[in-house]
Amino acid sequence: MIFRGDSSPRTAQLDAGGQRDARGTQEPAGQPAAKGSGLLFALATLACVAGIAASYYFFVRTTTGQYIDESALVEAGELHGPAGRATTRFLDLLPGISLAIAAVVVLFVTLARRRWTAAGITVAACAAANLATQLLKDWFPDRPFTGIQTLELNSLPSGHTTLAASAAAAVFLVASPRWRPLAGFLGGSFAVAAGVSTLVNQWHRPADVVAGFLVTGAVMLPAGWLIMRTGNRWNVWGGHREHWASSRLWLMLSVLAGLISAGVAVYSLLRIAPFGLGIPGLSQEESTTNYFWAGVSLIVITGYLGTVTATWLFGHAARRRN
Repeated sequence: MIFRGDSSPRTAQLDAGGQRDARGTQEPAGQPAAKGSGLLFALATLACVAGIAASYYFFVRTTTGQYIDESALVEAGELHGPAGRATTRFLDLLPGISLAIAAVVVLFVTLARRRWTAAGITVAACAAANLATQLLKDWFPDRPFTGIQTLELNSLPSGHTTLAASAAAAVFLVASPRWRPLAGFLGGSFAVAAGVSTLVNQWHRPADVVAGFLVTGAVMLPAGWLIMRTGNRWNVWGGHREHWASSRLWLMLSVLAGLISAGVAVYSLLRIAPFGLGIPGLSQEESTTNYFWAGVSLIVITGYLGTVTATWLFGHAARRRN
């Protein structure tokens, strides 16, 4: 038997799975990542792709979908006063804001934590998501005429939404697991605000915004899985009580926003449903802003659903701290 001269409990811990970080400090060995997480990432990515196809087919190719989507866009004009001017200013600044936030956070984390691989994957994924949006916008056929008066040029997916959502996703990917619940909520809120602004300003229909979210998810989820695989050392999750930024509060706020929006959507659609769907005291009415609020709700629900899903999925896939 050959004994190594550096044998010690500290060395044994390294041999058992502990690793040193880039500064030479010891990273305690943790439990391995959850089994089957790769399959969950794949299923979530496929769900995003299926969602893009479904959004395009229903809201662009069918008469009912075109009518709902276009009505929300037209009714947005009812609110195009002070709100319109505010969103116009926000949208003008959005590209710069998105790039600045993503660049500052990614650069800071990369330099401070030396997560070079994660940064490279994240930047490439952001570029791919925005390129995919532009290619899909050109590749999808123009809107067919189905009796609905609307611009026939295809506007799905929304480029502004993809830019905001991919910038938020970039921050989420490079953040440590303890910071991801907070980063997810703030980033999701930023992306939702950008999407709603494009509708209020009548730049995009609700389906365009939803498709922008889904394109971002379809590209950034595989990138996130790759980061989890290559950054196993620092992707260690200590649970929701580990840090204030890990609190379940951020997930609860996202869920609450989604539930409130679902309620608004149901109420708005019931007000414009034929004969109130037979509900006593509820009769069909001509919409003034019901389609608009239903469209806003669809944007909010999709944005925060993505936030909750990503936060749970990445927490599930990370190594557990002993």
